Amino acid sequence: MRESVQAEVMMSFLVSEELSFRIPVELRYETCDPYAVRLTFHLPGDAPVTWAFGRELLIDGVGRPCGEGDVRITPVEPEALGEVLIRLQVGSDQALFRSSSAPLVAFLDRTDKLVPLGQEGSLADFDAHLDEALDRILAEEQSTG
Repeated sequence: MRESVQAEVMMSFLVSEELSFRIPVELRYETCDPYAVRLTFHLPGDAPVTWAFGRELLIDGVGRPCGEGDVRITPVEPEALGEVLIRLQVGSDQALFRSSSAPLVAFLDRTDKLVPLGQEGSLADFDAHLDEALDRILAEEQSTG
């Protein structure tokens, strides 16, 4: 059975130090791909963009700087759970978002109730859907690049 958790979070899309605007960002977690979360945003005039990355990266990034490569998540103030920066990068192109930590933690709490952290591999249908998930990710990469 395919189950999911979804949340819409208002985030600031940081264009530059002087310019930002708030947009709704969808977070999605599905039991058929239990290690990943998906973040989808839609900028005016563009098609929706979806990024998939590790749920554990988002969990860790709320409290400390995490990530290498294309996705990096860091708290704005490491000593407080106030806001988080999420940087998505492909080559020299990047999207930078600023979000309150509270809705991210609430979303992650709901994902943990659906599939507790560390129990992802115990899902009976995970192996059956792994090839499907990998094919989907490869297709997404090919369609964007």
